[in-house]
Amino acid sequence: MSITLGGTSPAVTFPDATVQNTAVVSPSVIGQVPFSTDGSTFTPTAKVASGTAVASTSGTSIDFTSIPSWVKRITVMFANVSTNGSSNLQIQVGNGTIVTSGYTGGYVNIYANAGTQVGSNSSGFLIADGGATDIRSGQAVLTLISGNTWVCSLLMGTSPGTGTVLTGGTIALGGTLDRVRATTGNGTDTFDAGSINILYE
Repeated sequence: MSITLGGTSPAVTFPDATVQNTAVVSPSVIGQVPFSTDGSTFTPTAKVASGTAVASTSGTSIDFTSIPSWVKRITVMFANVSTNGSSNLQIQVGNGTIVTSGYTGGYVNIYANAGTQVGSNSSGFLIADGGATDIRSGQAVLTLISGNTWVCSLLMGTSPGTGTVLTGGTIALGGTLDRVRATTGNGTDTFDAGSINILYE
């Protein structure tokens, strides 16, 4: 229906106006929020979601599973983590099961008073450290670059040895990533302090 206003010359006519009733769309996947780019449509868009922090006070590994398929970036956070041995810590990922080979890149561990230590990734993204007395805090960022290939960028500080760990590398999975593990490299040293958590987006 058009509207014409009289009393003026010439008359002013307004064209038909179509009123659209846009229903609010609920997120289709947990961890998504409705988002509109132009005010007319809503599409599910990923947001940052947090896992549940796990006390790293026992066991040889800590797993975070059921990571949604839409995730493109994962941050693995360590707060005051230590173990009862000298084996390097490492981060592993997987689809269905944890992948324990094929990790590329390497690490450098820089000590304030003891020079540097370098090595290559293989069974995981390594977090090199000095021993059972070391306490580690920092984070690793895992980012999906294409397909099912992920890249890792890790920065960790250790004390009381006053060291800094830098790690980088890639892993190509056979399917969509759905799990992340923090574990001791030899599989026998156990966690004895701290906490670990993830953010995903």
